[in-house]
Amino acid sequence: MQGFYTILLLIVSNIFMTCAWYGHLKMKQQFSWFEHLPLIGVILFSWFLAFFEYCFQVPANRMGFRENGGPFNLIQLKVIQEVITLVVFVAFSTVAFKGESFKWNHALACLFLVAAVYLVFKK
Repeated sequence: MQGFYTILLLIVSNIFMTCAWYGHLKMKQQFSWFEHLPLIGVILFSWFLAFFEYCFQVPANRMGFRENGGPFNLIQLKVIQEVITLVVFVAFSTVAFKGESFKWNHALACLFLVAAVYLVFKK
């Protein structure tokens, strides 16, 4: 069950991370007040979102880490996180940035990451 909670927390963390890293690009297009923010304002906005990312990521890693009683070693945690990041990003970019397209080479890259997860868990 700890593994499930770890992955769930990593998903929530990555939603905040993706919004912090890329959300400001969409907000600039949609809100005139955001477009006029100076760069430091955009950075502070992103840091605000990143705070919540860390509120979920740190407990996820602590809970999921084998030496803390979790089911995953450090490499497994990192690879899981990277795959979640890619999945969340693809969903985000598809919904928020309709002009961006998901191409065959992107799908192949995703398959390689899934293969990486498989290999990391292989004994």
